Amino acid sequence: MLGRDGFLPLPVQPVEGHFEGRSFTALPLQDTLGEGPLWHHGRDALLWFDITGRFLLRLTPDTGLLESAKLSETASAAGIIDDHSILLATSAGLGCLDVDNGAWRPLMPFPAAAADVRPNDGRCDPWGRFWIGTMADPVRPDSGALYRFDGTLTVLRQSVTVPNAIAFAPDRRTAYFADSPTRTIVALDLDAEDGTILGTRPFARLDGPGIPDGAVVDAEGFLWNAEWDGARLTRYAPDGRIASILRLPVSRPTCPAFGGPDLRTLFITSARYGLDAADLAREPLAGALLAFDVGVAGQAEPAVTCL
Repeated sequence: MLGRDGFLPLPVQPVEGHFEGRSFTALPLQDTLGEGPLWHHGRDALLWFDITGRFLLRLTPDTGLLESAKLSETASAAGIIDDHSILLATSAGLGCLDVDNGAWRPLMPFPAAAADVRPNDGRCDPWGRFWIGTMADPVRPDSGALYRFDGTLTVLRQSVTVPNAIAFAPDRRTAYFADSPTRTIVALDLDAEDGTILGTRPFARLDGPGIPDGAVVDAEGFLWNAEWDGARLTRYAPDGRIASILRLPVSRPTCPAFGGPDLRTLFITSARYGLDAADLAREPLAGALLAFDVGVAGQAEPAVTCL
């Protein structure tokens, strides 16, 4: 799955910036479609993907080391297995990747679908099961689905166009999901003991220029959602009201993740996908990885235990 050279250092230096009165740090990469940030607490490192470029990237903040590895398949999301391995969602299906030696163990393909269907957003739930959505690329309506992997794949929702915003509340009673073109984030009520889905309800409706992309829930139970074409992250209270807005120097943020030793750094991936030369001149940080201190901690990502 990893290229024969494995992870190689990237000579990209962080830059400090200010935007809308907030300080931030950026790694000025040019990810075409950055996605799937995951703080791997066993390695004190952030992993994420450039989906279109077929890269897995890794940042170790303690040392400042930034690395990338070429992938043989399109990949978009991962879950922690242990200190050495991750569950990887790829166009070929789900598998286990050893990030030290590159060993790949395929688990299962996604159900038969068109050749242009690939995974998109995914996250491990509090019970150690991995949720993953699929979509057509280029986008084609109703071509994907939302799955839950617990050793087998269960279809949770069919006729999905662009799956996003998969996230889980710390009280284990709520999951979140968005089919982005609907501009609506839904809440799934869960049984706190076993995660059974008890019902689905509207949570938030986006009426501005942005559409819901990736999301994460902080330790206080508030949902942070990246708005594609909205140049912002919106923080929602558990009742769906807007608590605050973090405006960004990129129009296409894709997904946030809390990381760092105290989980108080909010990392945000972004995209250059679909932007023309004039857009890119206005947005020199499009495709960068951004990092903000937002004054609240995140949750540690649970490990995948269903293998």
